[in-house]
Amino acid sequence: MAEELVLYTNPQSRGRIVRWMLEEIGQPYTTEIIDYQSAMKGPAYLAVNPMGKVPALRHGDAVVTETAAICAYLADAFPQAKLAPPPGHRLRAPYYRWLFFTAGPVEAAISNKALGFVVPPERERMMGYGTFALAMNTLEAAVSRGDYLVGDSFTAADVYVGSAIGFGMMFGTLEKRPAFEKYWQRISARPAMARANALDDADAAKMKKTAP
Repeated sequence: MAEELVLYTNPQSRGRIVRWMLEEIGQPYTTEIIDYQSAMKGPAYLAVNPMGKVPALRHGDAVVTETAAICAYLADAFPQAKLAPPPGHRLRAPYYRWLFFTAGPVEAAISNKALGFVVPPERERMMGYGTFALAMNTLEAAVSRGDYLVGDSFTAADVYVGSAIGFGMMFGTLEKRPAFEKYWQRISARPAMARANALDDADAAKMKKTAP
């Protein structure tokens, strides 16, 4: 019997990215909606993720947190979905590169910009992303090389990077460059994403109805 997959999420969170990834792998899973008001900082959920943040994934007795890590884990745990190059393959290089470039430098650059922080020129070497412009130009070049980030195939890197670009443009934290828009339009047209969005939207509607 396959080990149970449980997604701890909230429809107003990065859990939407993991839901999309789960729909891509095509394995059965259950969802536990964690509300921000009480459950997220409650003892039951803190036992899953001491950070008190979503998403988190439980696979049997294994727990994974951090959205990029969850996507990478699922791709390896279910290789039949072909959402990652095989271990040892040379295409693992761009796969890891862009997945973790976005989780690290890009995320930090966007967060700092949203907070109004500008790196002083003499401190750029201290920052993993250097400057916001450098991080964005590098990301733009990555999504401009082809249809996907890794060779000719859609992978978990596209789920994560594509979501960062899509959400960034939606919330105004990332500039709507033509390369970003074309990449996001292409990636977001996948049926698995449509299914994931429908499920998350339905959960959001239920939460709204039951809110005090």
